[in-house]
Amino acid sequence: MLGRNRLLSATGAAALLFSTSAQAVEIEYWQYFFEARVNAMETLIGNFEAANPDITVKMTHFPYADYRTKVAAAIPAGEGPDVVQLFYGWLNDYVDADLIQPLPADVFSPEQIEADFFPMVQAMRSGDSYMALPTAVRSLALFYNERLFEEAGIETPPATLDELVAAAEALTKRDGAGNLIQEGITTGMTAQDHHWLREVLIRQFGGEPYLDDYQTVNYNDEAGLKALEFYTALEGSLGVTSSTFMDEPQAAFKAGRAGMHIDGSFRIGALEETRGLKWGVAELPAGPDGSQSNYASYWVNAITTKAEGEKYDAAVKFMEYIVSDEAMQIWLETVGELPAKPSAALTDANRENPVYGPFIRGLEYAHATKFANESAQRQVMVDMVGRIQLEGQTPAESLATAAAEEQKILDDYYAE
Repeated sequence: MLGRNRLLSATGAAALLFSTSAQAVEIEYWQYFFEARVNAMETLIGNFEAANPDITVKMTHFPYADYRTKVAAAIPAGEGPDVVQLFYGWLNDYVDADLIQPLPADVFSPEQIEADFFPMVQAMRSGDSYMALPTAVRSLALFYNERLFEEAGIETPPATLDELVAAAEALTKRDGAGNLIQEGITTGMTAQDHHWLREVLIRQFGGEPYLDDYQTVNYNDEAGLKALEFYTALEGSLGVTSSTFMDEPQAAFKAGRAGMHIDGSFRIGALEETRGLKWGVAELPAGPDGSQSNYASYWVNAITTKAEGEKYDAAVKFMEYIVSDEAMQIWLETVGELPAKPSAALTDANRENPVYGPFIRGLEYAHATKFANESAQRQVMVDMVGRIQLEGQTPAESLATAAAEEQKILDDYYAE
C-alpha cells in the first residue's frame, strides 16, 4: 500500500510538472551584438523571468552588419523574434514591410506615453498607436583625454566652438615630415559627425535643418553654409584632424592618439574598459551666440507580427518591464545609455554624475531627426563632405547638391 501511495505521489508530481511546463511560454528577443547591451539585457531577462516564472525569454544577437537582413528574412517566414530591437530611424522600413505591429493602446496609452517619456519618442507614434518604445535614449557629448589636455596646458574642456578650435590646435601633433601623429579632435561623417553637423552645428549657426515635420530640407542657406565651412575647415585649413586617421574616430581616441572625440553615451562602457586611458566628458561646445543644441537618438523595442496568442501576451508583459524606470536605470549603469523617461533620467544624482551628467543635461535641448530613410540620408551627408575633401568642390556647391539629393529622398518617401 505504501509503495502504491508513493507511486501515485510520484505520478501526481510528474503530472504537475508536465502541467506547469505545458503552460510555460517562450518568446524570443533579438538585438545586435554590443557586449554591454547584451549584458544589460541578460540582467533584465533574469529579473523578468523571476517575476514571471511562466515566461521564458530567449535572447539572440547578431553582428550589427548582418542584423537588419536577419530580421527581415526571419519574421515573414514565421521565425525569429517576438520582440525586436531596432534603430528608431528604421521604423518606417519595418512598418512598411509589415514586420512589427502596434503596441496595444490599453497597455501603452499614447497619452500616458507622451506624459511619461521624453518628447523625442513621439516619432514612434502612428495614428492612435505607438509602434515601439525605447528603454534608453542617446545624446552626444565631448569626450576629452585628460592626460593630453594636461600636456597641452588646457585646464578645462572647451565651452564654445572657438575654444574647441583653440584646444584642437594645441593638441595636434605632427612628425618631422608633416604626418599627423596626434589629432586635436576626431572627425568622421560615417560615425556621429553627420548628426553633429545636421542637428547641432546648423542650429548653432542660426539655422533649422528641416521644416514641415522633417519633410522639407532647409539647410541650403547661410547658416547651413557656415556650419559646413566650420566642419570641413577642421580637416582642411586648420589641419587638426583627419577622417582617415586610424580608420575610425573612436579607435584614435581609445588609443590615446586624439585629444577630443564627439560621440554618443553608448561609448561610455567601451571607454571604461580601456586600460590606461584617462578621460572626461563635457557638454557639446556652444555656438557663436552661446546657443546649445544636441542630437538625440535611440533604439526601440517592438512586438513583431510573428507574435500571436499567448506569445503576444507574453511579449506585451516583457515590453512593459523593459520600458520601466527600473529597467532604464539598469541600462544606464550597464551600457551608459540614458533613461527614456525624465522621471528616471533627471534625478539629481544622474544630472550631476561626472560621466552621465553631460549627456543627460544635453537631452534637455536635444533634437531627434525624423528620418524617412536613415541610411540614405546619412550617405547624403557623407557624400557632401567627400565632394569637398576629395573632389575640390566648394562648400556652397556641395551643400546645394546635398540639399537637392536629400529632398528627393524625402519627396519619394512621402509621395508613397
